[in-house]
Amino acid sequence: GERTGRRVDWRPILLGAVFKETRGEPLLNIPMKGDYARHDLERSARLIGVPFVIPGSFPFMSVAAARAYYWMLDRDRAKAVDLAKTLFREAFGQGRDIDSAAAVTAVCARAGVDAEEVAAALTDPTVKQRVREEVDGAIAKGVFGSPLIIVDGETFWGHDRLDQAALWLERGGW
Repeated sequence: GERTGRRVDWRPILLGAVFKETRGEPLLNIPMKGDYARHDLERSARLIGVPFVIPGSFPFMSVAAARAYYWMLDRDRAKAVDLAKTLFREAFGQGRDIDSAAAVTAVCARAGVDAEEVAAALTDPTVKQRVREEVDGAIAKGVFGSPLIIVDGETFWGHDRLDQAALWLERGGW
């Protein structure tokens, strides 16, 4: 988006809530497809030169991470994106668990965010409501998985569609 002068709005969701709506399940849990997906994710990471490790407890609860992100987003958009990247690297770059408030608070503290403020935010009813609204809004827009990118109302799902989304931005669609 930035190469084309477009703003990217990061919107983490809770896949568990989405799967309840779609009656889906995590791809890696599906026989045969899961084995292929695991291999494909690892191969794709090698292709682009990024570390990739599936966390020990996967799928994991991402509620605390989502709350931390949206809390930070309301304070500082750039820091929220940095925090999302940091949490993602912790989970999928290093295989660390980020499924608890304590784990997310520790990651935030290492990233320079005040641990006490984060801990308070994770239990704040306003932050909890914000996450619910974001997830409900995503489902209402037809979000059924992740990563999913919506550009000018056009949906691109999966890491293998990032190039198509970029082309859509450059060309203005087709």
